Amino acid sequence: MTGSKKNLVCSVARKRELIDWHHSKISVVRQCRLLGVSRSSLYYQPAPVSAENLALMRLLDEEYTRHPFLGVIKLTNWLRRQGHRHVGYRRVRRLLRLMGLMAIFPGRNLSRPAPGHKIYPYLLRGVAIERVNQVWSADITYVRLKAGFVYLVAVIDWYSRYVLSFDISITLEADFCIETLQRALTRWTPEIFNSDQGSQFTSPRHTEVLHFFGVRISMDGRGRALDNIFVERLWRSVKYEEVYLHDYESVQQARDGIKRYFDYYNNERQHQSLGYLTPAEVYFKGILEQTDLKIRLKTESNQT
Repeated sequence: MTGSKKNLVCSVARKRELIDWHHSKISVVRQCRLLGVSRSSLYYQPAPVSAENLALMRLLDEEYTRHPFLGVIKLTNWLRRQGHRHVGYRRVRRLLRLMGLMAIFPGRNLSRPAPGHKIYPYLLRGVAIERVNQVWSADITYVRLKAGFVYLVAVIDWYSRYVLSFDISITLEADFCIETLQRALTRWTPEIFNSDQGSQFTSPRHTEVLHFFGVRISMDGRGRALDNIFVERLWRSVKYEEVYLHDYESVQQARDGIKRYFDYYNNERQHQSLGYLTPAEVYFKGILEQTDLKIRLKTESNQT
């Protein structure tokens, strides 16, 4: 964690937005060098997705949200029963990978980490979740737009269900996940950070941030989507209570809508599992209790 430009935590998409094509003193080439982004990336446009594939992705998203344990074969068969009889397994697998869902499904060679990426063990089996900042978790989900899609990442505290930070990206690059993690870590630090084995989370650039803050790293087992059950429940709430009710026209509309929803989710939405309190009420009460305990222990230590 040095101060070099290589460690500036800002997604490539966000850096592109900072480029001023008409700056009178700093050339575009110089701006790219200062931001640590290649000039060629300014002209990159994601490959267009056909209207038919976008429609299939909407259906897959809704069915996966209902049943996150389904794999390629069952999802393909489900699509065929909806009238899409000519959809094949390879096409569904490709669409799921494009949606960022493919990594959680069990299958041949899927458990291999990306080159140079370490896979960490799952640390939470049988562990009682008893306090805030004991376990944080992150995950990525697909969010549909009227004529396209984006990816949403969020960091959540398991005990309180409080959403600590989130971001949206048009690509599955690791940068937007790292940026989201660092925003969450500016205020508090968890004991354990849990995620799936996606390349965004196994990236050394992501794990070194956690090591720097002394956080233990836990990763779900392959094909065990419900290891991260609290985030899966969050995605279900986001989809049914926000995303599916709106056809976002643009990335900015999606960002604004989801920000409004998370403000509501954290500060107004009561949870039965939390005794009908909001995530913010539970989270900040826990922070105060931990702070009081530290002060009391320090006072007792000074008196002995």
